[in-house]
Amino acid sequence: MTAPIPSPPRSTGEAAAATVAGVAGRALGAAFATLAAVRRPHPVHPHGVVLHGEIRRTGSPLRTGIAWIDDAHPGPLPVLARASRSAGVPAPLPDVIGLAVRFDGPEGPADLELASTGAGWPWRFVLRAHRSPSRAHLHAILPYRSPSGPVLLAARTVAPADLPPYPEELAERLAAEPWRLELLVARPRGAWHRFGELELRRRPGPLDPLLRFDAGRRLLPGAREYEWAHRLRQPAYDRVQGE
Repeated sequence: MTAPIPSPPRSTGEAAAATVAGVAGRALGAAFATLAAVRRPHPVHPHGVVLHGEIRRTGSPLRTGIAWIDDAHPGPLPVLARASRSAGVPAPLPDVIGLAVRFDGPEGPADLELASTGAGWPWRFVLRAHRSPSRAHLHAILPYRSPSGPVLLAARTVAPADLPPYPEELAERLAAEPWRLELLVARPRGAWHRFGELELRRRPGPLDPLLRFDAGRRLLPGAREYEWAHRLRQPAYDRVQGE
């Protein structure tokens, strides 16, 4: 699949940010390449559980200009997901919780990647470790470029409130009852607004088959990527995934 072309810089400030991000991105890419050489197949997010479910979108009071977020949509949207512990810290010690979600969009697969952070400004841009996935505010740290400006997406658990930290126990629990999360959208400094719900469950099969997610190459329908975000994110993804 051809990678989406990121939007060109629209200001001197954004061009400068893209230059700085490019330097940082190359450094991150080199670091991740070293990590990939010693820890396969997942240099990061090494321990996870593959899940299935659906998204239901009810519409957002915050109008972003992205119909996928703004509008109510009839019927569920099937998804494939992976919940993971990012650094591979042994459970039950706290770790950054990751959640990657894939669905079919009008132009092909789209990925949404979230990690546990704080909720308010500026902590929504700071990774935060948790023992239980239920306690994590899961956030796409890099903003999407919308027709109305930068927007952030997040997910927060509705139920159950006590998901276990161990991947095997998490899989067993989610085979018995679904993991329900509300989907949220915000401006970088703004309040969170609900626009839908994500429900995930465990199906029979391998606990953690190899899956590759890439939110930069598989953008949400109607969203674009800032040039600085592309330069910061993509070198590490390409090194890890061998592209």
